[in-house]
Amino acid sequence: MFGERMMEEICERKNLEEALRRVVRNQGAPGVDGMSTEVLPEYLRTHWPVLREQLLKGSYRPQSVKRVKIPKPSGNGTRNLGIPTVVDRFIQQAVLQVLQGKWDATFSESSYGFRPGRSAHQAVEQAQRYLRSGYEYVVDIDLEKFFDRVNHDKLISALAERIADKRVLKLIRSYLRAGVMETGLVSIPEAGTPQGGPLSPFLSNVVLDALDKELEKRGHRFVRYADDCNIYVRSQRAGERVMQSISRFITQRLKLKINQQKSAVARPQERTFLGFSFTGGRHPHRKQIAPESLRRFKRRVRQLTRRSRQISLEERIQRLSVYLRGWKAYFGLAETSSVFRDLDSWIRRRLRCIVWKQWKTYRRRKRELIKRGVRESLAFAAAWSNKGPWCICHTPSVRMALPNSFFDSLGLPRLSA
Repeated sequence: MFGERMMEEICERKNLEEALRRVVRNQGAPGVDGMSTEVLPEYLRTHWPVLREQLLKGSYRPQSVKRVKIPKPSGNGTRNLGIPTVVDRFIQQAVLQVLQGKWDATFSESSYGFRPGRSAHQAVEQAQRYLRSGYEYVVDIDLEKFFDRVNHDKLISALAERIADKRVLKLIRSYLRAGVMETGLVSIPEAGTPQGGPLSPFLSNVVLDALDKELEKRGHRFVRYADDCNIYVRSQRAGERVMQSISRFITQRLKLKINQQKSAVARPQERTFLGFSFTGGRHPHRKQIAPESLRRFKRRVRQLTRRSRQISLEERIQRLSVYLRGWKAYFGLAETSSVFRDLDSWIRRRLRCIVWKQWKTYRRRKRELIKRGVRESLAFAAAWSNKGPWCICHTPSVRMALPNSFFDSLGLPRLSA
C-alpha cells in the first residue's frame, strides 16, 4: 500500500518540472479551451498556486475532453480520441510519473506496452522465442473496443488496493468521468478510459494486470502489448481449451468483451502480432511484415508522392524521408531483406514518374535524358513513346537518367540499407 501523502509527491517541484518538459516536448493539439503547449509554462507561472491548492485539498475538477475521430490504421472506420486540455495533460503526466514509478515493477514480465524500458520489438522477439521453443499455436485474443469498455468501478477498486491517498483516487475518477465534448455537446462517459491523455495507457495496464496474473497462475506462455494478447500453446486442442477458459475470465471477471471475429486459435504464420507475422517450421523467423502493414505503408507513400501535389521534388523527398525513417525504425526488425528491396524499387519508380511528368513535353524529355548520359537513339525512343509514365519509368533509359544514386543525393533513405 502506497502512502497517504501521494498527492504531495505528485506536486513536488522536481516531478512537476519533468511533467512540464514532457508535455511541452510531446506538443499535441489544444483541448476544449484552445490553449496550446507553447503558452502552458507562462500560464502555470501565474495559476499554479491555485491549482496546487485545489489538488492538495482534493477539490480539483478537470475540464471536458475534446472528442476527435481519427481514421484507423487499417482504413476501416475511425477511432475516438479524447484530447484533454494542456493543463490536464500536465497534471495527468505528473500523476503518471509517480504511479508508474511505484507500480511498474509489480507488472508482469510478459507485459510490454507503455512501460519504461519496454517496447513492441521486445514483445515480438519474445513471441518468436516461444514459437522456437515448440509452442507452435497461438491463441490470439482481440478485445473489442477495450478503451471504451473499461469498467470504472473495477479500475478504481484495483487502484484502491494500493493507493491510500483518497485525493489521488478521487482525481483519477474525475478524469474517468470528465465530460466528452463533441459537436458542442458534453456527455458523461459511464465506462472507458479516453485515449489521448498521458494517464490512459497506464490505467489500461492496471486493468489488464489481472489478466496477466491469471495467465501466470495457470502457467501459460504469453505476450501482451496493451490490449493485444497472444498466448502460445503446443496444439490446436490446447489452444481451443485456453481460448474458452480465458474468454470466460475476461467477460465475467474483467467485464470486457472479446471480438469473436478477430480472435482465433491458429498457426502463427496465419496471424499477425504488432504488425509482424512469422514463418512456419521449427525455427520461425520474422520474415514477413503483415500484409495490412504493407498496404498501409503503400497507401501513405502514395499520398506523399501523389503527382497532383504541386511541390518541388526536393520538398517531396524531404517529407517522404521523415516517414520512411520512422517506418524503418519499427519494421526494420523484420528479417525480410527482399521485401525492403522491392519497396525501395517501387518508391523510386514512383518518384521517376513524378520527374517524367514534370518534364512534360517530348522535346524536353529527350533533352533531359541526353543531358543525363542516355544515348540519343534511346532518348528519342523513350521521349516519343506512347507508354504511360509507370511503364516508361521502368525502362533502362529512364532508370539510367534517374539512377538510385540521384535520389540518394537528394537525401532519400533506403529501406534495404
